[in-house]
Amino acid sequence: MTTEVAHHSIHIPKWKKDEIEDIKNLITTHSSVGIVGVHGIPSSQLQLMRKNLRGLADIKMCRNSLIDRALDDSSEDVKKIGKYVEDQTALLFTNENPFKLYKILDTGKTQAHIKAGGVSPKDIVIEKGPTSFPPGPIVGELTGAGIPAGIEGGKVVIRETKTVARKGDVVDAKLASILARLDIRPVDLGLELRAVYEKGMIYESKLLSVDETQYTANLTTAVQRAFNLSINSAYPAKPTISILLTKAASQSRNLAINAELIIPDIIDVLLSKANAQMISLAKVASQKDANAIGGKLKEKLAAAPKEEKKPEAAKAEVKAEKKKEEPKETEIAAGLGSLFG
Repeated sequence: MTTEVAHHSIHIPKWKKDEIEDIKNLITTHSSVGIVGVHGIPSSQLQLMRKNLRGLADIKMCRNSLIDRALDDSSEDVKKIGKYVEDQTALLFTNENPFKLYKILDTGKTQAHIKAGGVSPKDIVIEKGPTSFPPGPIVGELTGAGIPAGIEGGKVVIRETKTVARKGDVVDAKLASILARLDIRPVDLGLELRAVYEKGMIYESKLLSVDETQYTANLTTAVQRAFNLSINSAYPAKPTISILLTKAASQSRNLAINAELIIPDIIDVLLSKANAQMISLAKVASQKDANAIGGKLKEKLAAAPKEEKKPEAAKAEVKAEKKKEEPKETEIAAGLGSLFG
């Protein structure tokens, strides 16, 4: 068996050995190794991607068999990334954080037309509305592709919103041609990062795809809840210690006031409180005394006997009053005499 392996290794071309050694060297000189899919990417587009990643990451294109052999000769941790080597694969070497690398590659993707025989990466929907096409054979082509179309106002219009392909469907040549003429680009063209190895950890693309807005919101909520928990449980921490001390001082002061503890910090409050209570008590006491005196006076007046006048005496008094009010005859005469001289 050993002889067969040795005999087989002798016939490995030097260029292959050099490729394997180059891959192994790149693995050891970079903190992260990524496995990327390059299926369907034109060579011109791939060269542009290489240029855009220059200084950030190195892309290594070679046969999958050579990639497998290089990974097999690497550490046990690095070997595990070999299961993501399939179809058209390239290696990506970088010292960047895997999450940052994923974001860079994702934002660097461009929209492209789908080719005949290509698999739809998502649902392809053609919206209802006018097109830029003048009346002509295009109407029949659209209808033949299952897209309801007609002519209105001298233009070809799509009469109804239509889903022409579902995610995972194979797009035939007729539909691919129509989508290209309508300039519908359902394909995200770019490097497909399948997984990244970094410091003993392997990060799959689904872990690297992070919604930063949601992630920031989650962190904010977590910080707020931790802060509230620290305050409510009186757990001392650097961000909350000043609030806890202020709260404790306020509670201890209120306790001392309610318990009427004689201490310098609250003696002025206790004296003010006592003075207010004294004034309130004095008002209540004075009101009670006034009510008591008034009640006794009423009782005495009610108990005192009333004098009754006899009928004869009452008549005499009435006559006397009338005499006082009636003028004497002499007084009337004197008055008339004074008028006529």
